[in-house]
Amino acid sequence: MHLPVLVIASMLAATTIALDNGLMKTPPMGWLAWERFRCDIDCDNDPKNCISEKLFMDMADRLSEDGWRELGYVYVNIDDCWASKTRDEKGRLQADPKRFPGGIKKLARYVHDRGLKLGIYGDMGTYTCMGYPGTPLDKIKIDAQTFADWDVDMLKYDGCYSNETEQEKGYPLMSKALNATGRPIAYSCSWPAYQGGLPPKVNYTELGMICNLWRNYGDIQDSWDSVQSIIDWVFNNQDVLVPAAAPGMWNDPDMLIVGDFGLSMDQSRAQMALWAIMAAPLFVSNDLRTISSGAQNILQNKLAISINQDPLGIQGRRIVKEKSRIEVYLRPLSNNASALVFFSRRTDMPYRYKTSLGKLNFTTGIYKITDVFTYKTEVLKDSTDFVVSINPTGVVMWYLSAPAKLNPRLLFNHDKHQRPVHRDDEKNAIPLVFL
Repeated sequence: MHLPVLVIASMLAATTIALDNGLMKTPPMGWLAWERFRCDIDCDNDPKNCISEKLFMDMADRLSEDGWRELGYVYVNIDDCWASKTRDEKGRLQADPKRFPGGIKKLARYVHDRGLKLGIYGDMGTYTCMGYPGTPLDKIKIDAQTFADWDVDMLKYDGCYSNETEQEKGYPLMSKALNATGRPIAYSCSWPAYQGGLPPKVNYTELGMICNLWRNYGDIQDSWDSVQSIIDWVFNNQDVLVPAAAPGMWNDPDMLIVGDFGLSMDQSRAQMALWAIMAAPLFVSNDLRTISSGAQNILQNKLAISINQDPLGIQGRRIVKEKSRIEVYLRPLSNNASALVFFSRRTDMPYRYKTSLGKLNFTTGIYKITDVFTYKTEVLKDSTDFVVSINPTGVVMWYLSAPAKLNPRLLFNHDKHQRPVHRDDEKNAIPLVFL
């Protein structure tokens, strides 16, 4: 495939030295409490959904028993509102004793016994965003050591109640403090989100040497408008963001809300597909105890996950933006393969979009194409016009193998044992061969 110059530049950027903890060489995957459960601490009246050790144990059980862990969803991540409002007599953070009676270390053991990892939340300001004790500059070392003593595997470090000067000092200090504990603790920092997400305030070369992943835009909400706003921001700024991503260091567009209340099935597939194209962390925030089979099938789609987890770690980009409100996204993958997403921003009716791989700058040859969500396969020549029908606010996502030499037998159905050629009813579209 002929790759645009900026894509090649992003491949070269993958050689940048990342945070030296050996972690997250592919985007992390797991479950995160915040979007679905927020700061529900009313365990007396809502024991099933409150932020408590029981909630995280329940989710660990679901990840380990319902097929999530084997697909890579291994993190069980606590967000805000887990802590007691006061530190202990030695100045250490402590879990709320009523909601986490066993403490974080016991919860970590429960999670680890199920082949999973535990993430926790902190904030470099005087308080967390919801008013619990923060980790300001003078508490960084003790809190990093506390997390290590608890056998925590990941820290999300927020930035409420802090200023730019404190953030400039604190985020690198926490990175060093975590590494100094001797325990491998993945590090998610919110620094760029508090600096507007873009240069010159944000130095992504520096970030890649400090953090494993970073939030660079606002929090996702349970709505399609929120998902679209994130997609817009990421791809409108792709020339800055794409070179920043590489194994061990990832742009984080926030959680997957598939399985909650705000997205249709088409919109759920769209979020999953575009997060895979973005090489984004896949942290689902839903109730795994009650998730629908449709939402679970989307989140457990093996081909979408394999695209997201591609070891090259190249973040994809938007390559076409049509007046018809159809967009095309490309991500280069290992073994000279690639992923394409055809995305419709229309809201009226399915749209039949006509193009060819040649028009999308693919090199001469034939390609085996697998539809990610139907698993149907096709063989397609680069010069062949084809038509994809895209549902409103939906996607068609393809995995494309490396181009092969032209073989007329594959293109013209000369083999009597070959299945019939499928003819799209779009005028002038060339037939595709289904395998």
